[in-house]
Formats: sequence, C-alpha cells, structure tokens
Amino acid sequence: MQQVLVIGYVWPEPNSSAAGTRMLQLLKLFRSQDWKVTFACPAVKGEFCYDLRQMDIASKTIQINDPSFDEFIKKMKPTIVLFDRFMMEEQFGWRVTEHCPNALRILDTEDLHSLRKARHQALKDGNDFHIDQLKRYNLAQREIASILRCDISLLISEIEHDILINDFKIDASLLVYIPFMVEKLSEEHIATLPRFEERQHFVTIGNFLHAPNRDLVEYLKKDVWPILRKKLPKAEMHVYGSYAKEHNLQLNQPKERFYVKGRADSAAEVISKARIVLAPLRFGAGLKGKFIDGMQNGTPCVTSSIGAEGMHGDFPWNGIISDDIETLVTETVTLYTDKNRWLQAQQDGFVILENRYQKEQFQQQLLGKIKNTQTHLETHRIQNFFGNLLQLHNTKSTKYMSLWIEQKNKNSEQ
Repeated sequence: MQQVLVIGYVWPEPNSSAAGTRMLQLLKLFRSQDWKVTFACPAVKGEFCYDLRQMDIASKTIQINDPSFDEFIKKMKPTIVLFDRFMMEEQFGWRVTEHCPNALRILDTEDLHSLRKARHQALKDGNDFHIDQLKRYNLAQREIASILRCDISLLISEIEHDILINDFKIDASLLVYIPFMVEKLSEEHIATLPRFEERQHFVTIGNFLHAPNRDLVEYLKKDVWPILRKKLPKAEMHVYGSYAKEHNLQLNQPKERFYVKGRADSAAEVISKARIVLAPLRFGAGLKGKFIDGMQNGTPCVTSSIGAEGMHGDFPWNGIISDDIETLVTETVTLYTDKNRWLQAQQDGFVILENRYQKEQFQQQLLGKIKNTQTHLETHRIQNFFGNLLQLHNTKSTKYMSLWIEQKNKNSEQ
C-alpha cells in the first residue's frame, strides 16, 4: 500500500477557493486507490476547512524549522510526498530528501506563482508583460528550482506547461498536465438548471485573499460596472468571496446596484441563479475555478484573455473574451439580452467541460505517471542532473539555515 504524505500550504477549503477544490480532487484520487493518506500543514485551521475525516484521511499539524517534523516523517515512512505549492517544498523538501530518500517527490504548483506575481507587478507599473521579464524574477528562480528538485510537478494549465518547456527548457519528463478533474454532467443535471428567463443579474465569486480577485472587484466597481449598469438599468452586480476585509465590503453600493455579499454557502446556487459570470481579470495564472463553476451551472462567462487563458483550448469560449472595456460591455449587453446567443454560450461551456476536464482521463494519466516514475525512480533521477545539482546545494544551504533558526528559537526559549 502506498503511504502518501501531503504537505499543505493551507488546510483545504473547497467552498472558499479553487485551490481547495483542486486539492480535494487529488486527495479523492489517492483515496480511491486505497492509499493511506496523511495531510500535514503548518497553517492554522480555518473556520471553513474541509473535514478530512470524511475521507478517512489523517491530519497532522506540523511546524516549520522544527525537528519534530523529522521524527514524524521517519515514523510515517511515506512512499509519496506531495508538496502543495513550491513554498512547502522549499521548507520541508530537504527534510524529506534526508530522511525518506526513496519517497517519490511530487510538487503541485497550483499555478505558477511567479507568473501571476510578475503580471501583477507589470500591471502596477503600467507596463505590458513579456515572458523575458519572468526569467529575471527572483521568485521564478525559486519556483523553477523547486520544480527541478522534485520528481514530478503537476501543472494545472497547458499554457504554464508550455512556458516551462519552451522558455525555461524544463525536461517534459518532470512535468504532467493535470487540470481540474470534474464529473461528467448528466442530462438530468442539465435539465434542472434554471432557464434563461428564470435568471437575472451578474455574479462573480472568488476568495478575497487572492490578489487577482481583489483587483477584479475594484476594477468592476470603478471601471466596468459604471458603464454596464447604464445600459442594463435593471441588472445588478453580485460579488461573493470568502475572507472579505472591511475595505472590500465598503465597495458595496446598493444605490449603484453593486452588492458585495461575502462568502457564498454554495457557489453552485448563486452562479446558477445568475445570467452571467462577469470576471474580466487583469492578471493571474493557472485556471479559474469560477469559470468551471459557471460551465457546470450553465452560466455563460465574460472575461479577459488572462481569465480565459488555458481554459478552452480550440473550443469556442462560453461567452465573451475581451480586454477592451467598451467592446466587453457592448458584447456583454448582447449576451445578457439575446436568448439565442446566451443558449449557444451555455452549450459551448458544456462542450468545454466534456472535452477538456473529464476526471477519468486525467486521473489515469496521473496514476500512470506516478507508477512509471516510481518503477524507474533511480534512472529518472540520474537523468535529472540539474535537479540533483540543486538538491545537493539546496539541501545544504536550506538545512543549515533551518538548523540555525531552530537553535535561535531554542535560545530564545531559555
């Protein structure tokens, strides 16, 4: 039996973030194989974290820069360790390598953090983003180093998979494209969805801890909605998202029909009641869970090129993609009022889900990659020369920095 240790950046909250949904999909896959799974995390458990006991998954709170993790992992003896985001590999990877050298090391990138943050910086600076900027970015160097040190890295977006291969020359054998893995929509589910006439208003949803979502809400409020609401005088903008701060909630303006409503108990419920998901994101990376939710609930989506990046492949988008406000508003009004156009967009969403996100296909790809890499692990690692080189130097530098912090903490306690 495989012993799987997942080292989480945060405790999974599938009803609060797409990252939480993604993590739950991976955990369910591991448990479906009857693998023994332990989820360990250094973060404080939030109010809305998923009860992993429902899946018979053990939970463990761990500490950074603390030797207690060494004893924990030596006792557990995992055969697979999955790091949730590169920061967890940086913090705990050297300990895993030292105490469980034969464990398969998997990195779930979630998205390329460096890509998202570099795009954000370009936006703040008022510049266009070019991929060459990313190569000079310290965060990208850290993230790429983490990918090289691991045996397998999971990429949620084809775009990011291609960037790593074509622009950073990462060997394809180290990468596997695993997008959101969703259930096939049944005819019964589709038949129960609210019809065009039964829906009204616009909705967007996203965790306020995530910078692209915070920026989106401000962009909607200040730039997009003032134009759109004049053309659709009965429509409302409904904003949902966990962990809204006071300044986020202050954007709530009923007189302008702009409502910031905080956390949604059910994303499916609020999205299925809306006529359009409106989310023209100005920066970001990875795939956007709000659009998967939109497609699953038959709700067309209006977004930017960044928002739709990696989502639909060669298939028509289920709504509108535009980076120009005037064009976006004009086409959104048509989509909102034209039933036939709306129904076509809804159908396009069903086609995208059917052809790009069916879980059976990607589950088998991931399981096959894990099995093949474990079978040929020694050869796989020998061929990853630069990964071994980074592993050697990182283990030494990170190890002694961590040990120095450990000793410093002990001295402060005395």
